[in-house]
Amino acid sequence: MRGAIVDSGSSREQRKHARFQLSLPIEFRVTSDKHIHGAMIINASETGLLIQSPKNIPVGTKLNIAVLFSKGFELANFEVVAEVVWTKSHPNEGKEGYQFGLRFVHILEEDRQKLQHLLGEGVLI
Repeated sequence: MRGAIVDSGSSREQRKHARFQLSLPIEFRVTSDKHIHGAMIINASETGLLIQSPKNIPVGTKLNIAVLFSKGFELANFEVVAEVVWTKSHPNEGKEGYQFGLRFVHILEEDRQKLQHLLGEGVLI
């Protein structure tokens, strides 16, 4: 049947790693560019991020990302290199905006431990 939607019986998408709702700011730049842009994390897992940004970035683009978070009374961060695996238009407060699915390409062990600590504080979705 053409155009039919097939229901697999599972209403929940199966993921290899759990996703956690986090609301944290990030700074990112395209690896081939010097300009820094800001965005917000919507959710995260051990292997990637869902972010929202006013800037549209094409699928396949690699980004250098610094995730900013508070650690006691200090501002801390961890860094990753990630690749845009999907993007969609997602207006925010009446302004143009986008959401991106990012897959980690490179993360140092020290930064992975910081990420795991943050995921432990997030809300499982």
